[in-house]
Amino acid sequence: MLHRLLSVTGGLYAVFFFVTAVPLGAPALAQANNPKPEEKAPAAAQDPAKEPQKVDEFAEAQHMLSGPAGNPECVWLGRRVVTLLWRDDLDTAFRHLDLYDRFGCPSAHVQATFRCLILHGSNIDPKAADSLNGRVHSCWINPSMPAAVAPPPAAAAASPTTSR
Repeated sequence: MLHRLLSVTGGLYAVFFFVTAVPLGAPALAQANNPKPEEKAPAAAQDPAKEPQKVDEFAEAQHMLSGPAGNPECVWLGRRVVTLLWRDDLDTAFRHLDLYDRFGCPSAHVQATFRCLILHGSNIDPKAADSLNGRVHSCWINPSMPAAVAPPPAAAAASPTTSR
């Protein structure tokens, strides 16, 4: 009987210490308290030099384009649509295009910009995001840029063939 009384008393002490150790509102079972490391802010937020560049691009588009195609929301969404189309992410591009249309932006401008990108996109480095973004921006500003004609290969022009 004494043994049983000591076991119940020991159990009550264990419960008492467990309850007082866990603060109210915490889960009943203690979990490892591994605080999450602070998440880094996006690269654009870390580099303050890029923010004025974006504002300048929007101001340039608004100055160069008449109508809603120059509005900042149309520029931002439209350039994203064209970039996603270039990268063959059609589902995401069409979702962005729905938003683009909802803001009252001209869909013909997206088409003309994508056409310009196709005509001028042969030398875009797929690993350099700035190369694609710069080309998309220049095509957005002036989608009717004349197509660049590729020069003939230098090796073929330099070594004429002769037949004997």
